[in-house]
Amino acid sequence: MTAPFRVVAVSGSLHEPSKTTALVRAITAAIGERAEVDAQLIELTQIGPGLAGALQRDQLPPEVEAQLQAIESADLLIVGSPVYRASFTGLFKHLFDFVGQYDLVGKPVLLAATGGGEKHALIIEHQLRPLFAFFQALTLPVGVYASNTDFDGYEIASEVLRARIALAAERALPLVGYAASRPVELLVG
Repeated sequence: MTAPFRVVAVSGSLHEPSKTTALVRAITAAIGERAEVDAQLIELTQIGPGLAGALQRDQLPPEVEAQLQAIESADLLIVGSPVYRASFTGLFKHLFDFVGQYDLVGKPVLLAATGGGEKHALIIEHQLRPLFAFFQALTLPVGVYASNTDFDGYEIASEVLRARIALAAERALPLVGYAASRPVELLVG
C-alpha cells in the first residue's frame, strides 16, 4: 500500500464565495475520486492579509510559511485564478514569488482558471503555463477553464465543465504517479 498523494490546491480568488474556489475544489474532488489523496486547499481570501505586507519570505507570518511549505512539498499542485486584467490576480503571483525557485522542479501542476467569458480561456496558456515553466514544474497538458455560464451561482452547472474536470483528472494521475516516484535529485540536474 502506498501513501496517499499530497494534493495542494490553491485558489487565487480574492472573494468568498468564489467560482474559482468552487472549480479548484471540484478538480480536487475528481482527483480524490480516482486516487487516495491527502488534500489541502489554500485560499488567498484566508492568507492574503498575511502576504500583502511582506517583501521577503522571512517577513511572512508562520501560517503563511506553513502554506508555502505545503505547496513546495505537494505531490500535485492544483492552481486556479480568476482572470483579472487579462492575467491571474496579483496576490496569486505574490504568493508564488515566495516559493523557492527550485522547489517545484518536476512537480505536476494542474492549471485552472475562471473568467467572465470564453475569450479569457487563454490565460492558462499565456499566463499560468509560463509562470510554472519558470519553476521547471510539469504543467499537465489538460487545463480547466470555466466561464460564468458554467455556473449557477457558485455551483458548477455545466456538464461540459464536469467532463473537462474528469478528463483533466484522468490524464493527470499517470503523470502524478510518475513524477512522485522519481527522486528530486534526478530532476534538478
